[in-house]
Amino acid sequence: MVHNVHQREFRASSAQLGDLLDRVAEPGGPLWPRPWPPMVLDRPLGVGAEGGHGPIRYRVAEYSPGARVVFELTAIGLGVLTWPLVIRWLHDAVLEDLLDRAGYAVGDPPARPVQWSLWVRVGRRLLGAGPAAPVRH
Repeated sequence: MVHNVHQREFRASSAQLGDLLDRVAEPGGPLWPRPWPPMVLDRPLGVGAEGGHGPIRYRVAEYSPGARVVFELTAIGLGVLTWPLVIRWLHDAVLEDLLDRAGYAVGDPPARPVQWSLWVRVGRRLLGAGPAAPVRH
């Protein structure tokens, strides 16, 4: 089982951050990073909603509006061995890009925006996502 947590502190109200969290799966929303395949769910964000982005499939296991969302991985495209070799690095990069975007959205941009590692750039090319650099806001 993989347990992967990303967190950051922001100088913003819990209401501002909660609004962003509730819009994580919104097409064209303020949170999801543009250079990544969009998050698509089969219904609005809520427990039991299923979907994913790119070859990654998951479902919403827990959801407290404005406070917390937990996604449970249901499938990794290309097989389980791709997690430690490729997907982990891409997953971490998309979440760090998402947290950068959250900072920009609430007026608390990151002091040092995330920079993609060589592994991320290579992994994106292997999966056909292209070499695009992170979008800053």
